[in-house]
Amino acid sequence: MVTFLSGGTGTPKLLDGAAAAFSPEETTVVANTGDDIELGGLFVSPDVDTLLFQGGGILDRETWWGIEGDTHRTNSALLDIASAAGLPEGPQYLSEEKQTDGRRLANWRRFSGVAEFMTIGDRDRAVHITRTSLLDEGKTLSEATERLASAFGLTIDLLPMSDDPVASLVHTDEGLMHFQEFWVAHRGEPTVDTVEFRGSSKAEPAPGVLESLDDTIVIGPSNPVTSIGPMLSLPGVADALAQTTVVAVSPFLGDDAFSGPAGDLMAAVNAEPSTEGLATAYPFADAFVVDAEDDADFDRPTIRTDIKIDSREDAVRVIRAVDDAIDRVS
Repeated sequence: MVTFLSGGTGTPKLLDGAAAAFSPEETTVVANTGDDIELGGLFVSPDVDTLLFQGGGILDRETWWGIEGDTHRTNSALLDIASAAGLPEGPQYLSEEKQTDGRRLANWRRFSGVAEFMTIGDRDRAVHITRTSLLDEGKTLSEATERLASAFGLTIDLLPMSDDPVASLVHTDEGLMHFQEFWVAHRGEPTVDTVEFRGSSKAEPAPGVLESLDDTIVIGPSNPVTSIGPMLSLPGVADALAQTTVVAVSPFLGDDAFSGPAGDLMAAVNAEPSTEGLATAYPFADAFVVDAEDDADFDRPTIRTDIKIDSREDAVRVIRAVDDAIDRVS
């Protein structure tokens, strides 16, 4: 049995090769929900959706988000209406009173749908409508995710990290921003002061999450701060990881992150913004998988291979290195 901790695009890319070493029926994936937002009344769970679309064979692999070949007529129409009506564009974070009004899952991540700042495809939107409707019917996020995973034919077990609201908020020189606003609307350009996982101290891991952490854990090459950090902030998760076998795959080639703002965010939380910073980000890790040309030095087993993933064959190569690391420390 193996459990992957997943967020962003790094771990999903690794999962393309997971079946080379791990049976899908014995594989669990816990997905980050700190990036979730409510946009125009719809509950969007980006890191869960990437895994749904990947498992369903419809993921847009050029972007690693959204559905391949999706249309964007609704999104375009929203921009046209906003322009014609003289309404503002860009992220419009609703007022503090509105953040906590109504559905509890929306706390601290609620945005207006006017001139929608995230480009959501039409088929993609159907998933959000279904999820939101299930939540409105009284289902938990775990229950809604289970129904959607069944609809997309997933053979792995997919769990959201929590049924409670946790919002990844970035404190910057331009003010407080939800991570989606920071990364999508502002392209990660504001200077980061620190990162907050609002609500995590009161949240609980979703049903099955702590049990899945009894298995061997693989942390893929996801952003350690905003993709994996929200999970580690949940009560009991870091303690559970300290009691089991954990292998972490580096999201860095030396000082350079594969993608996204991992370097800037690592520095903001006082971790070395490089592969060596993983020792601070993941003090419970028993082994690391790093690039063959990376000179990072750890005081625990380290497997070296070409960790760049551009294809399924690449993913298989890295998964075999992960399996080797597990064998060394199990």
